[in-house]
Amino acid sequence: MNIQHIVTTELQPWQARTLASPAAASIPNLETTGIRHQTVKGFGGCFNELGYTALQSATAEQRRQVIEALFGEDGCRFNFCRLPIGASDYALEWYSCNETDGDLAMQHFSVARDEQYLIPFVQLAQKVRKGIEYFASPWSPPTWMKTHRVCNFGTLRWEKPILEAYALYFHKFVAAYQARGINVTQIHVQNEPMSDQKFPSCVWQGEQMREFIADYIGPHFEKHKVPAEVWLGTINGPESFDRWAWTRFDQFANNVLSCPKASKYTKGVAYQWAGKFAVQQTHNAYPHVPMIQSENECGDGTNNWRYAHYIWELMQHYFTNNVVAYVYWNMVLATSGKSSWGWKQNSMVTIDPRNGAVKYEHEFYLMKHLARFVLPGAVRLGLKGPWTSNALCFQNPDGSTVLTMANPFVNARRLSFKLANKSFAVELEPSSFHTFVLP
Repeated sequence: MNIQHIVTTELQPWQARTLASPAAASIPNLETTGIRHQTVKGFGGCFNELGYTALQSATAEQRRQVIEALFGEDGCRFNFCRLPIGASDYALEWYSCNETDGDLAMQHFSVARDEQYLIPFVQLAQKVRKGIEYFASPWSPPTWMKTHRVCNFGTLRWEKPILEAYALYFHKFVAAYQARGINVTQIHVQNEPMSDQKFPSCVWQGEQMREFIADYIGPHFEKHKVPAEVWLGTINGPESFDRWAWTRFDQFANNVLSCPKASKYTKGVAYQWAGKFAVQQTHNAYPHVPMIQSENECGDGTNNWRYAHYIWELMQHYFTNNVVAYVYWNMVLATSGKSSWGWKQNSMVTIDPRNGAVKYEHEFYLMKHLARFVLPGAVRLGLKGPWTSNALCFQNPDGSTVLTMANPFVNARRLSFKLANKSFAVELEPSSFHTFVLP
């Protein structure tokens, strides 16, 4: 039996090898338990305006190669991606889909702005990969629907006509994108409801989420047969400051899911950033409710190797706590990584606006280590042994087994494995990522 082996180190990414499987030691460092966990929905990233403008700096051939690297069969094979509803923090500027004051009937709702940047970006991906699914969330409602008429402050006006109109706003977004061949299958009510930022944002309490889902968007989507699920997302708490220290699981997930009326409409929970601390509790209490990781933590724009190892730890944490999808944030950015609101973030691919030079960053290869080989419908397999917390193992629908792991140490480690009754041993390079595919 030959085993496909991919190795990534800081200086040598994506080294493809073939490993003839010698017998492993009698006591393996890592082995499967026979327990089968969650079924994987997929991997992806978010489409943002600054990503599309960065792509325009490259040549047509380079753009094609980048899209192939993210969505193609020999690339990351992304199949489950995110869309902003209106401006995200990586838009060129503030906008929403309806800034006509008092338009409760949403007669002036429009995605014309998206047809300049987001929709062409999505269409590039759809030429490469058919059947991509999307989830969408707003960073801010239209400003006239907020307590303060700005994109980056305040909350939603808690008035029945406004709440009814906001449910319709989401409906209009799903319909507009559906009409353009973009399959939005999930609506997440608010991006990071615990963050009051200088970029587009809107603070929500858990009680408000519960009421809006139970009494407004849930019944509206049901009545009008909107072809998208309502999700509790994207939850980013608890944060580090005192006023949110008590929130964690009970403020949002338990608040909503313990309410029969709201839970009827809530088809899943999405977590990101400090929301990672509530993932285990949510699964323990509501194992039937799917969860996703909705935004990879963004770094500081340096795209360094140490941060890639931190992202691996996040991926391992989320999957071992039973999320069904992992979604990167900025797939493509200019080399500065700088947002319109002045901060810098990492991305999978960077493009130099001065000369169009394309660079595939460390986190591109890390995402590819999983997304390229773990197929939709794969089941996560339980592991045991001292290397369990440095590894993830999946069985694909075709029966193949995929093991992805890291050696976080500065020295090489020789390990033995027993996966699905197949044994082998191999040496892991210092500070490295590995994927093994067993037929």
